[in-house]
Amino acid sequence: MKKLNVPSLQHLSRNWCDTPEKVSRKLIGLAEHPPTFSYTILYDLVRDLVVLHQPLSDVMEGVRRKVNRIDVRDNFLEILPLIGGYFEEAAPTFVQTVNGRMYPLARDLMIPFTPPLIYGVNGRLVFPWFSFWKANPLANEHLSLFVTVVEEILKQDADLDNALFQILDFSAPEKSGPRRLEVLDTRDIPRLSESRKKEMLAVFAEGYLLAKETLAAKPVHADKSAIGQTLDDQQRDMFGF
Repeated sequence: MKKLNVPSLQHLSRNWCDTPEKVSRKLIGLAEHPPTFSYTILYDLVRDLVVLHQPLSDVMEGVRRKVNRIDVRDNFLEILPLIGGYFEEAAPTFVQTVNGRMYPLARDLMIPFTPPLIYGVNGRLVFPWFSFWKANPLANEHLSLFVTVVEEILKQDADLDNALFQILDFSAPEKSGPRRLEVLDTRDIPRLSESRKKEMLAVFAEGYLLAKETLAAKPVHADKSAIGQTLDDQQRDMFGF
């Protein structure tokens, strides 16, 4: 049986559809044909660069030496200078990691939310969220869903309630073009009403449970394509962060 992992809040928002059946089909497709890598390890590199203050040149050299897959390595090497430039310009007075949270989506279904870090500058606390997808970043109602729920989570934490919530979008404006960094001030992003938020989350939860039941009912077959295969550390599950 293919394993259906619990999605992160960001992936929930990206994979939301307007009916449970569509959500189910999308999640089943991801379970049966998962991406070959995720950007999970890039969060570790961000912490090395920003929290541990390792020089950008050292972090990039480590990527060149340790990341074997060319496409993954090139992705990381394209993103890291943009991150370095952002924090060099921001010039934070402090940077620290943040503990993860679990968001109750439905009964017996908790969604992980793992913020990478926060930083302070000029007496202001900033909460940056990193979006590393090169294509199809969160937009429209999907983006509003993500921002609405994150804001709800932040308001439950007295230390983060007044933080400036930014989304660092590292996508490429053109499919074959280079990435660029666009900083989205979430104050400019429309929030969902409470009723619409609950409606969208309920649709996803129903679709997730439907996908789980569908996969559980499928006969188990040996996956010949997986025999003898091993994944690099960089090829972690897409729902791993």
